This record gives sequence, structure tokens and C-alpha cells, in this order.
Amino acid sequence: MSDDKLHEAVAPYRAEFKSEFQPLIDELYREEVLEARRMSAETKFLAGESLFFSACEITLAGIQHQNPEFGQEQCRAELQRRLKLREWMDWNE
Repeated sequence: MSDDKLHEAVAPYRAEFKSEFQPLIDELYREEVLEARRMSAETKFLAGESLFFSACEITLAGIQHQNPEFGQEQCRAELQRRLKLREWMDWNE
């Protein structure tokens, strides 16, 4: 495939594509924002903790998928390494 044909193949995926479901997506997002605004600070804090632990579980599953030879302890060590790296990156921006 020539370079020209490769560039032509990319064209249908432009950013201006709008889904017929966009109004529904926008309304659901609006409802989530309004619900979050009604939450107390304590509830938001606890929700943040819950989201963090859920994200860790998803990341652990991804680490296991990427490294099928890893045991549970190796996966947790890799998660810790990634979290420490992220923290270092945040402090050294």
C-alpha cells in the first residue's frame, strides 16, 4: 500500500464524527455531574477511595494479562512499582 492510500484510509475516522447517541451521552454525563455536586465531601472522599481500589484491581488484571508468568506477589510488586513511578512523575513535573 502506498503512503497516499494509507492516508486515504485514515480519513473516515475524523474527529468531527458525531454519534446519534450523543444527546443521550450528554444527558447521562449531566446527571452524573449533578449527582456528584449533591454528594457530601465525606461521600466524595469515600467514592474516590473506592474508585482507586477498583482501578488497582483493573490494573492488576492487566499486569497479569501482560505477564502470564507472574504470580500474585509479582503482579502486586509491579503495581507498587507503577504507583511509585506515577508519584515520582507527579512530584518531578
